[in-house]
Amino acid sequence: MGGEVRGRLLVTTALEETWPKNPETPILFLGEWCRLYSRKDHWSKMNAEVLPYHWDDRNKLYQDYKYLQGFYERILKSLVLQLNEIHKVDHSLLYWRILIGPWLGYFIQMLFDRWFMLKKAIETKEGSVCRVIDRDPITVAPNDMKHFNQMYIEDDWNEVIYGQLLELCWGDKINIELVQSQSSGKKNANNSKQIRKRTIKRYVEAGIILFNKLFPKKDGYFFISTYLSLIEDFKLQIRLGQFPKLWRKQSVPTTNPDIRQRQWLLGGSELLDGSFELITRKLIPHHIPTAYLEGYNKLLAKAELLNWPKRPKVIFTSNAYSSDDLFKVWAADKREFGTPLVIGQHGGHFGMSPFAFHEEHQIKIADKWLSWGWSDKTKPQITPVGNIKIVNRKGRYNHKGGLLMVEMTMPRYSYHLYAAPVSRQYIDYLNDQFTFVEALPELIYNELMVRLYRSDYGWEQKARWNEKHPNIKLDTGARNIKQLISKSRIYISTYNATTFLESFALNVPTVMFWNPKHWELHKSAKPYFEQLKEVGVFHETPESAAKHITKIWDNVDDWWSSKPVITALNYFCENYNKKNKNLVDTIHKELIDFRCEIKYSSYCYKLSN
Repeated sequence: MGGEVRGRLLVTTALEETWPKNPETPILFLGEWCRLYSRKDHWSKMNAEVLPYHWDDRNKLYQDYKYLQGFYERILKSLVLQLNEIHKVDHSLLYWRILIGPWLGYFIQMLFDRWFMLKKAIETKEGSVCRVIDRDPITVAPNDMKHFNQMYIEDDWNEVIYGQLLELCWGDKINIELVQSQSSGKKNANNSKQIRKRTIKRYVEAGIILFNKLFPKKDGYFFISTYLSLIEDFKLQIRLGQFPKLWRKQSVPTTNPDIRQRQWLLGGSELLDGSFELITRKLIPHHIPTAYLEGYNKLLAKAELLNWPKRPKVIFTSNAYSSDDLFKVWAADKREFGTPLVIGQHGGHFGMSPFAFHEEHQIKIADKWLSWGWSDKTKPQITPVGNIKIVNRKGRYNHKGGLLMVEMTMPRYSYHLYAAPVSRQYIDYLNDQFTFVEALPELIYNELMVRLYRSDYGWEQKARWNEKHPNIKLDTGARNIKQLISKSRIYISTYNATTFLESFALNVPTVMFWNPKHWELHKSAKPYFEQLKEVGVFHETPESAAKHITKIWDNVDDWWSSKPVITALNYFCENYNKKNKNLVDTIHKELIDFRCEIKYSSYCYKLSN
């Protein structure tokens, strides 16, 4: 199929069965994600070009994000009508936003990236032929959100998406050759199993869970995955007048996709053929998780059998709102009957970014959102309470120890959007790390420990570091971070996330650096980072960070305990990382006051009717 052959063979993923057998064949790699580091000897000898990445233009990324958020809201409303009709229910927009919102937002943003890069390749007239694996696309329909999170980082899922887009949009402009899969079933993601030791804490947890099963309560406060320590969690529940209960996540029933139930178009017949919005509406029925379609009734049935409260007073979580579909369908139902949903901040970056899908989604579905310090007058549900994760804890570091640098990775293929490096921009991030290391004097270089990110996503971090710096000390992420900190005098944070907030809270000397063009800051956050920059805590280049560390190396404590540094840290933490010794009291008051507001509103509504 397709038109006149010209230009190069288009390669969309790292699956080499879609590559030419003849290395002399001119090819166009759609992106850096095609070129696995371990296969460098192979692809470096090919007659190949790599298509420039469209989101290297960060202004375009931001404008695309705003457009996609608007499209998300429009298509969510269409999908709500469709799912209500299919399941013969009449659930609200909020109900479906809670349940399907994370998947829909991720899918739209990822699909747009894949669609635009193909469009760019076709329009340059460089890509003329593409080899696509011959398989049934229905096999990549995920079971639920957790399953989807495992799929979209893999080459197989992305190869299917690229193949579908090519056929639907450009089948008359490019020759599509079908090939057989040679997949070995291996995954690029790091899925190493961790063995958890049975401790007294585990026995206590098991006993409480058993008590909950034997003596279920129809009402009460429901806490799950709150990020509070077990002790703080139990203290809060006791303060709220209930025996401490501990709930654990449960698996979603498995349901196979049925193509007969996916023969519907999500509106949009008036849209231009080949347009992104029409293609999205065509593909959603084929990619929506089975838990929301074929397996929806099974999901409801399992939620009904849970020994969780039937009429909870408040639902409180910090991360079950995203990938736990059993919790989400249960919480969405309770929310429709008036139970408020409270979500706690579960990490860094919140309130600092000019755009972030996961942040917007949480705030939209929460009746109250508990932040670690920041607030927004336009979003009254945001309530500052303090750092939920670290309460009344002190860190230990070695005043004469080494240097600990903590790394991150991102999926090779883009996923949900926020102000962070996207896809191939991880290579730029990694090059900054190498630049920092190379700027250190030999004495400090020899004291450096680089902690790699636990999920590799196929970037092969360890191999890249070993080739660039064969003598450097690496930690693969298996050792306890507290032990590493206890042997270090300075903690190096290289990305805008939870890490430096925790080291600040533990009062561990910290130096941060990252590329401000890839980690854009919200205008309201810039003054706080400027003050950190003035005292040497935050740096915008690796060279500046290395120079500062060299300067303070022999007198770290004097620098960290100096008045300017303490003032800057206090100023920052008051807004983004508040240390609250009375956190349980604060959250208790917020929940009680919130319940009173709800009761008063309900009473006024009854009087008016």
